[in-house]
Amino acid sequence: MSTGLTASGLPRDRSHSTIPSKITAGWHTAEVLQPEPDPAPGAADRRLARLLAAPGRRDRLTHVERVPARPGNPVGFPSWTHPELVRALAATGVASPWSHQVEAAELVRAGRSTVVATGTASGKSLCYLLPALSAVLENADAGGVATPPTTLYLSPTKALAADQLRALGSLGLEAVRAATYDGDTPAESRDWVRRHASYVLTNPDMLHRSILPGHPRWARFLRDLQYVVVDECHRYRGVFGSHVAAVLRRLRRICAHYGANPVFVLASATVSDPEVSAGRLVGLPVVPVTGHGAPRGELLFALWEPPLTELAGENKAPVRRSATAEVADLLADLVADGVRTVAFVRSRRAAETVSSTTRRLLAEVSPDLPGRVAAYRAGYLPEERRALEADLQAGRLLGVASTNALELGVDIAGLDAVLLAGWPGTRASLWQQAGRAGRAGQDALAVLVARDDPLDTYLTHHPQTLFGRPVEATVLDPGNPHVLAPHLCAAAAELPPLTDDELLTFAPDAGQVADALVDRGMLRRRATGLYWTRAERASDLADIRGVGAGPVGLVEEGTGRLLGTVDGAAAHATVHAGAVYVHQGETYLVSELDLADQVARVTRADPDWTTMARDITEIEVVATDQSREWEHVTLSFGTVQVTNQVVSFLRRRLMTGEVLGEEPLDLPPRHLRTRAVWWTVDPDGLERAGLAAADVPGAAHAAEHASIGLLPLFATCDRWDIGGVSTAHHADTGRMTVFVYDGHPGGAGFAERGHAAAVDWLTATRDAIAACECLDGCPSCVQSPKCGNGNEPLDKSGALRLLEVVLGTDRR
Repeated sequence: MSTGLTASGLPRDRSHSTIPSKITAGWHTAEVLQPEPDPAPGAADRRLARLLAAPGRRDRLTHVERVPARPGNPVGFPSWTHPELVRALAATGVASPWSHQVEAAELVRAGRSTVVATGTASGKSLCYLLPALSAVLENADAGGVATPPTTLYLSPTKALAADQLRALGSLGLEAVRAATYDGDTPAESRDWVRRHASYVLTNPDMLHRSILPGHPRWARFLRDLQYVVVDECHRYRGVFGSHVAAVLRRLRRICAHYGANPVFVLASATVSDPEVSAGRLVGLPVVPVTGHGAPRGELLFALWEPPLTELAGENKAPVRRSATAEVADLLADLVADGVRTVAFVRSRRAAETVSSTTRRLLAEVSPDLPGRVAAYRAGYLPEERRALEADLQAGRLLGVASTNALELGVDIAGLDAVLLAGWPGTRASLWQQAGRAGRAGQDALAVLVARDDPLDTYLTHHPQTLFGRPVEATVLDPGNPHVLAPHLCAAAAELPPLTDDELLTFAPDAGQVADALVDRGMLRRRATGLYWTRAERASDLADIRGVGAGPVGLVEEGTGRLLGTVDGAAAHATVHAGAVYVHQGETYLVSELDLADQVARVTRADPDWTTMARDITEIEVVATDQSREWEHVTLSFGTVQVTNQVVSFLRRRLMTGEVLGEEPLDLPPRHLRTRAVWWTVDPDGLERAGLAAADVPGAAHAAEHASIGLLPLFATCDRWDIGGVSTAHHADTGRMTVFVYDGHPGGAGFAERGHAAAVDWLTATRDAIAACECLDGCPSCVQSPKCGNGNEPLDKSGALRLLEVVLGTDRR
């Protein structure tokens, strides 16, 4: 429950002193030197007032939402909790657990798979650590006659696993042998982990590619596996979530082979129907725990719109100041006041830009402050990531500009404020990011700074779309045949044969998928079951994160030093020749992108401009499998090829975004052959909808966005799993056409389901647009958080009339 308030009358903040203190982070502590947090009521109000004190800033604040503080409900430890664990927790500041922690721990101890779906900073870790660590300590008390029970911890990021390992180490329990097992684990250490660790921290990727295919080497660990922890399970959504669901079913099958039946414990942010999505993920009945027994300080959530900036010269219209520039200013002010802050941005480049700009601003205040600000993102070398995480934990960093890598439960206590450079795409992410502050129980400030985008503008002026509404449900489909097929091959290869009874544990229709694999010669059916037929590794068939091309290394010319990596899929747009690349606050110019060797060569530079790639996307109909027609309309399903090519880049002035020039690029196009559903309307139908030629692009674009937003209701997908293209005239159809396609090579089944449910799907799309109370379109109807054209052009009323013609419901 939250209440709105105006920005007037906010009191001034007070200064901070620097003293040694202890951070209590969830359930462990670290001795650090950090600014003293302001525990007094109204601390967040005073921080916001300080931000508003600069000239002209008060007009940028569009709304402030107050989320009240919540008292805690401490209870006693369960009677079965091992005394040594109780003492260790007490030494780290945990005198007693919260009520929801004990509720979940009791369920897990009783052997019931459980999902803990509570807010940030609620101490979900203790829910599984109490039963898991007590079991190890009980075995040690028995003299270690039997091998100790083991726990497998899965997280979506290495940083989160490393943070959990640090937390385990802080307890000082000698009987608990914990270790990470990921791509950064040295080869010489991996054998020790397999042979001796009782608590292994890894990720679904390593489980899929290493642990399950090599399960005989893990026999000791898997035989004694008692608990499987799936942390931040709300991140396993869409196609990625469907892949992880199949990996977990393969894990359960391998465990059964070794005689183990582990209890699954899932930790999630607050989501709708957590037991449904968690049960779908692991394939087992799951009990939800949704109570909030932990205390929470007051959260002040401000919506902020940057000002318009006048550009020099004639005939230049004002532009809105960029969110990254505005966030850098706010971050500098907060850091200068000793307020520990994380700024969330949408890209790696933005993280570096905000960090370097903030440092430059702080250098004018004190020479000591720039060194207390850093960027945090993917693409850093492992040792760089570990060093940054340690500085974050210890409070040596006051300000961090981060991609959503820190949105997860990396335990950073003592943060006072969070800045968000643009709408993160979902309400779940919005609250997850805002919840990074105030984890130690103090009042916290969150500021959402709008990007220059109609969607962000709408949100900052319509707070009811953000506050007081439930967060989204996590959507995934374990039965998706396009996802399931490679995992059935992997299961048959790692533990043959794969029986008919085992197929049913994957999905009800898994038998049909297996039959198709037999027909394709990938599996062989014998009397005992299914066998993998090929020499290559079956686990290589599935790319569970869909990253495609391998990483591109950033190499400094002259020294040959490897700076970091960029995802291969993003290389064309981010490290093309002439691109500005920022790494750890240092700016580089890309002299060459060598696609053959997967290397970008860079040199140090200090330009006062940045670069932004421009691309074009085209879609070609390869084959039409199904098609049906009615008055003015044709609905089709088939194979398409989506071609994307980076064709040029813009040079933009750093602070204003002013375009200084455009330079062409000669990069090869990238092709995605996939499956799509599309519908066309003939010229008579457009006339019937009252659409002039100039109106058609906006109407089609708005209808495309709305239909993408509604397809998850019918295709069990995530909005980020599908893409769309709309055009007033397509060469292959000869008509106005709207395409919605699977964003995965070969298709993922979503477009096919959309075609099968087209009438219901497009009816729901029309109804959603018609029911929305906005005048010109908003995120609830036709705006999209992933639009590459900045949500332009969009014509809400035109889309409504167009869909009415498609459905034959227009008024004649």
